[in-house]
Amino acid sequence: MEKRIYNFSAGPAVLPEEVLKEARDNLYVLPGVGMSILEISHRSRTFEKIILGAKRNIKTLLGIGDDYTVLFLQGGATLQFSMVPLNLMFPENKADYMLTGVWAQKAIKEAGKVGTVNIAGSSEADNFTIIPKQEELKLDPDAAYVHFTSNNTIYGTEYKTEPEVGSVPLVCDASSDLMHKKIDVSKYALLYAGAQKNLGPSGVTVVIIRNDMLTRSRDSLPAYLNYRIHAENDSMYNTPSTFGVYIIQLVTKWLMKNGGLDVMHQLNRDKASILYDYIDESDGYYKGTARKESRSLMNVTFRLPGEELERKLISEATKSGFSGLKGHRLAGGLRASIYNAFPKQGVADLVQFMKDFKSRN
Repeated sequence: MEKRIYNFSAGPAVLPEEVLKEARDNLYVLPGVGMSILEISHRSRTFEKIILGAKRNIKTLLGIGDDYTVLFLQGGATLQFSMVPLNLMFPENKADYMLTGVWAQKAIKEAGKVGTVNIAGSSEADNFTIIPKQEELKLDPDAAYVHFTSNNTIYGTEYKTEPEVGSVPLVCDASSDLMHKKIDVSKYALLYAGAQKNLGPSGVTVVIIRNDMLTRSRDSLPAYLNYRIHAENDSMYNTPSTFGVYIIQLVTKWLMKNGGLDVMHQLNRDKASILYDYIDESDGYYKGTARKESRSLMNVTFRLPGEELERKLISEATKSGFSGLKGHRLAGGLRASIYNAFPKQGVADLVQFMKDFKSRN
């Protein structure tokens, strides 16, 4: 196929066309280097400039000071489910977790292998269709940290503001919405995110850690699971994903070129409104699954009157150039992931397709 279709996949997800074209043009030979980004040494001066550029761009976009370290690791958010408690839970050996979806469940399971987990807030009784309210939280003031998942990809819910946790360090799995808007990083002790949503390709995990948290990493930890060792080695304790970091540098450069995160947030709000507004105006034919106050800007989840209609829409949409609309197997229904790089016109075109489908069915 020569023409690009609309990619609504939850991840690996759509990347900016401008970034893809630049990476394509320079894939065979990086300008002035004589080798591909896939071939250069991670110890070379060229890659040092790339990785430093990616870190600098992230810090600039999020307004991060020198009291934080940006790491590029591997193993996805899944490895962070273990690294966070292994590094941060000592010496209290207990932590608070918010249970808001499947990925939060996985994080809780891994943390439970290290110490005691207190479920400080949960939306499980509501089938994960809502974010727990602040007044419902049961926080332990002596917890080593509080962990929450900012955006729940499968169920289409998202925290609008961080939970208030007092002086306890706040940790966030921001895999599905990091960089979709400006956040106050000073509220966090640690954020982590798989890059394959808003930042780059799969294979890189971005970790933003406040420097005082590095003192919690004990020498007894396996080296690769130790945040302090990764920080001391500038994310190159082992060979990093050179291509992945290169794409992150290009994506963050693209974000800065296009006005930064405040502009991107407004664009994301506009895109989500186009789709949610039509769903709400469809006389119940399309029904959003997340409560309105908890709806995600990144992942729009919805259902039709029956599963047969849902399968038919997904099939016809795929043939019409709308890919990745099938909901997660655990939630069913449909899901449109509209991350930063997804074009506004694509959302409008999907809505028109949905209107046409409704009129024919």
